[in-house]
Amino acid sequence: MRAGNLDRLIEIQRRGTGLDLYGTPVETWTAVATMRAQLLKNASDNQEGARGEITSAMLTFRMRFLDGVTLENRVTYQGQQFEIIGISEIGRRIGLDLRCERVG
Repeated sequence: MRAGNLDRLIEIQRRGTGLDLYGTPVETWTAVATMRAQLLKNASDNQEGARGEITSAMLTFRMRFLDGVTLENRVTYQGQQFEIIGISEIGRRIGLDLRCERVG
């Protein structure tokens, strides 16, 4: 993995719980790491669902290995949140390919 190809900046976030002003538990996201990554694939897909036509963005990022990344985490890229739907390890702890789908 060449460092020159890692030209995008992504943030890995982990889900947590916090309390709002009224003491009610709410879902929060905390940053785990900010990483350099390579954008391998950028695709969009139109699907027809119960609420009409839905366009979903699918991205694949290649990054250096980071221990503890799971499907429970999410990626923030260019101000948008992406759910991690697939993780592939490259070599023996050399890197990761993250397949992501835009949230919302």
